[in-house]
Amino acid sequence: MPRRALCAVALLAALLAACTPPLREATPEPAAAARAAPAEFPRAFYEQALSRGQPVYRIEPARSLVAITVRRGGSLARLGHDHVVASRGVQGLLAPGDGRADLYLPLAELSVDEPALRAEAGLDTQPGEADIAATRANMLDKVLEVQRFPFALIGVKTRADARLDVAITLHGQTRHFEVPARIAAGRGEMRVSGELEFDQSEFGIVPFSVLGGAIQVQDRLSLRFSLHATEAADLQARVRAGSMP
Repeated sequence: MPRRALCAVALLAALLAACTPPLREATPEPAAAARAAPAEFPRAFYEQALSRGQPVYRIEPARSLVAITVRRGGSLARLGHDHVVASRGVQGLLAPGDGRADLYLPLAELSVDEPALRAEAGLDTQPGEADIAATRANMLDKVLEVQRFPFALIGVKTRADARLDVAITLHGQTRHFEVPARIAAGRGEMRVSGELEFDQSEFGIVPFSVLGGAIQVQDRLSLRFSLHATEAADLQARVRAGSMP
């Protein structure tokens, strides 16, 4: 076989390997019990806030969204796809009187490339189901290592200038950001939204790549969030009973 043909076959094989799910069993979907708060979640702070008569709000996962746009790079970037990774499972508590919130995000529940979210991000292509499955498997197992680091933890403190001091713990490392935010509150509800950009490598994550970096994921990520919380009147009774979510 001519050398040019051999190179073409090798390239095709590498691309197929990059887009094929691992032969071993992929990371399983979590059971409902896996949604329990991680051990690091500061329940005691919110119990104390409630005991002082301060209102506490609870994130509504079904009405909240975190979406991350992941861009492709490398000399052969045209052969890959940009992606949108999303969480609809954000959970946590807010204490407005203390200007504080603590959230956690189960990483094994992340979705990849929901068509509506791709459209909102301005991505005009749609990867096939096999590509999406492979991307998700590689992301969870090889990049995020969810078996070792099952959660992203987010600590938030509000400031008078409508910015948030945000501490994100991901992949075992914590980084701090100042994030402009839009905050609306009333009638026992709160909505908080905003955007930020960060590099994966800040958290010790090596962006996924193949062919020596000819096809790779860019280090820089764009994140947007929209969180909806409601005052959790039932928590006072649960604190008295010694049980918090």
